[in-house]
Amino acid sequence: MSSEMIGRRTFLTRTGTGLVLAGTASSALFSTRPAWAATAKVGEAAPGFTVNTTNGSPVSLASYKGKVVVLEWTNHDCPYVRKHYDSSNMQSLQREATGQGVVWLTVISSVQGTQGYVTPPQADELTTSRKAAPTAVLLDTTGGTGKLYGATNTPHMYVVDKAGVLVYAGAIDDRPTSRRGDVQGANNYVRAALDAVAAGQPVKTPVTRAYGCTVKYS
Repeated sequence: MSSEMIGRRTFLTRTGTGLVLAGTASSALFSTRPAWAATAKVGEAAPGFTVNTTNGSPVSLASYKGKVVVLEWTNHDCPYVRKHYDSSNMQSLQREATGQGVVWLTVISSVQGTQGYVTPPQADELTTSRKAAPTAVLLDTTGGTGKLYGATNTPHMYVVDKAGVLVYAGAIDDRPTSRRGDVQGANNYVRAALDAVAAGQPVKTPVTRAYGCTVKYS
């Protein structure tokens, strides 16, 4: 078993001044939070960025001022990502969100030569073949934006409200496994965060511990 694999355990994540019980892991992968992963903080303004899309056009977070934005860190070769795409869970959530006017940005931070790295045409092919529905796919080739947000795993999810405040950061749900069957019945933290924002309510669980494959910055 890899040193990155952790057996069944209960984990806690810090949010504000308290601790939130985020769930129970079964054969789940969590990465140690690196020193650089401390810039983006829930409850504060989301860090600005400008990253090229697959067609070479730059996209900045500032350009979506006044809109709710979801950031999804991904790696198509990661079994934890495949769980949510092979089950169509991620695509359904993308369509549900964008249908309500939410901007969904899928971010790829895998550097060339590592798992999950794709060229722009390959990224577009993945979007088409998986019937994904993000607003855009961003190629974070330097890993700068991923590190700015402290993205450590794929999938790693973030929600930014209309005021530009980061209101959620962490896992997509409370079933930290790579089994597709675990999608059904899971508590989807991203959907819950989007529902809360739409209702003008605070996000009940604003921080959870992301699970999945480590983001391949090197």
